[in-house]
Amino acid sequence: MKITPVTETNSHLYHNLVQSYETEFSPITGKKPNASGLFELDTHLGESTLGFLLMIDNAPAGITAIHSNVAQAYEVCEFYVLPNFRKNGVGMQFAHALWKNYPGDWEIKQIQGAEYATAFWRKTIESFSETEYTEECYDDPYWGAVTRQKFAVN
Repeated sequence: MKITPVTETNSHLYHNLVQSYETEFSPITGKKPNASGLFELDTHLGESTLGFLLMIDNAPAGITAIHSNVAQAYEVCEFYVLPNFRKNGVGMQFAHALWKNYPGDWEIKQIQGAEYATAFWRKTIESFSETEYTEECYDDPYWGAVTRQKFAVN
């Protein structure tokens, strides 16, 4: 497993995989592809939002987008592991590696209808060095009802 920052030279891999992510969540979000067959993205990489690729045996296996407006405060905006790489702890290892590299305050949200994602995040946070977290349901201005976990990594 290798985690690689998204750069100009590999951004095409991120953009290809983010389309799979959008497709998987489209039954929940109600999003439809545009006339070119592509989904519009909710998160764009840039100065305050970093993208990372998960590589396994030199194959792209997942992506994440991490937003940070304030020093050592992070939000997981997108997180996706391709289905054939799931169920073996790879997603958990991916998240744990990111948290180790970026200590600080973290926030993760899951939209209503993505209960499997909420279960994944609870298990992943709970297995990370006995990290304590808070969880709440609230009305996000963009997504509506979401479940949100907050925790700190030292």
